[in-house]
Amino acid sequence: MSIAVIAGLGNPGLKYRNTRHNIGFDVVNRLAVGLGGSWRVEARFEAEVAAVQAGANKLLLAKPLTYMNNSGRSLGALLRYHKFGPESMLVIYDDLTLELGRAKLSVKGSAGGHNGIANLLELVGPGFARYRIGIGSKPNKEMDLADYVLSQFKPAESQIFTERMPEFLDHIRLIVDKGIESAFNIINQRITTSHERSHHQ
Repeated sequence: MSIAVIAGLGNPGLKYRNTRHNIGFDVVNRLAVGLGGSWRVEARFEAEVAAVQAGANKLLLAKPLTYMNNSGRSLGALLRYHKFGPESMLVIYDDLTLELGRAKLSVKGSAGGHNGIANLLELVGPGFARYRIGIGSKPNKEMDLADYVLSQFKPAESQIFTERMPEFLDHIRLIVDKGIESAFNIINQRITTSHERSHHQ
């Protein structure tokens, strides 16, 4: 099944802008700009939605407005309305088990402590593709997890994301154009950082 919905996870409102937990919103916003989409609020889905054309593919971009922990309520309503299964959706979100700016594509697995994904697994079911973007781990063990994911990126960290954004967008186009299976090997291999490369050689 090809991808029909690309959802970025995050929290709505100014106070959450540029926080680690909102990287999914940031990426779909950039995707919408690149594909000439304009956002409109769809009350029945509790989401902002933009319909775009990417090559031969019609896509719906979505940003749930339910706050992160209820992402499944919003995206479940959208999928049911359009009669799409979970496998038609790609979800973009932050992952603190991945190094800052690193990206990984997966389909299976647990929520890994991510409340938005836990809610999606509960209300939508497994089978959706996941494009996970590393936000780095907590600076110290004592720091509250919620405080960390809701913290703002430091300028140097924002710079890393600015530099990586074209690569993220290329990956998403690859997933849409070539399908999950073909994209897996390329994405999960390609982004190895220089220090990781030296370990593997």
